[in-house]
Amino acid sequence: MRPLLPILLLACAYDASAQIYKYTDANGNTVYSDHSPDGMKAQPVELPPLNSVQPQAPSAPSSDTASRSPARNAYDVLELTGLPTEEALRANNGTFTVSVQIKPRLQPPHQLRLLLDDAPYGQPSNVPILQLVNVDRGEHRLAVQVIDGEAIIQQSPAVVFTVQRVHKP
Repeated sequence: MRPLLPILLLACAYDASAQIYKYTDANGNTVYSDHSPDGMKAQPVELPPLNSVQPQAPSAPSSDTASRSPARNAYDVLELTGLPTEEALRANNGTFTVSVQIKPRLQPPHQLRLLLDDAPYGQPSNVPILQLVNVDRGEHRLAVQVIDGEAIIQQSPAVVFTVQRVHKP
C-alpha cells in the first residue's frame, strides 16, 4: 500500500506559496515532491485552499441578564443512557437504574432530576446514576433535567421505553 495519504497531508502543511509536483518514478510509483526532478516530466498539483476559522471573543452577558435567567445549554452533552429503545426493559419489580451522560461535569449547585412521563420523579441528585423504583409496566417517557433550586437549567431529550414486569394477581 502506498503511503499516499501521509504525503498529501504533509503537502497540505506546506506554505501556500510552495509548489507541489507529481510525477511517476522509474519503478512506476507516483511521487509527490516540492521540486521538479531533473529529466522527469512533472505536473504541478493544485491544492484547494486550507480551511481556517477565526476565533471569536466570547460575549459577556450583561449583569442584569445574568442575574435574572439561567444559562441556556450550560452543558454540551446531556442525555440518558442504559435504556433499551428497541425492546422492552425487563424489570420484574419495576426497579432499574439509568445513567446520565453529561459534559462538562455537573457544576455545583446544579443537580439532576428525572422526569418520568413528564412529571418530576424522585429526589434531585448530583450523582449521574439514578434509580427508579416500582415503575408500572407499559410505555413511558423519561428525561433528565439539570436544575438549580427550582430553576430548570437544561433538559435532555425524552427517551421512550417499555417496562416489562411480571404481573402478580
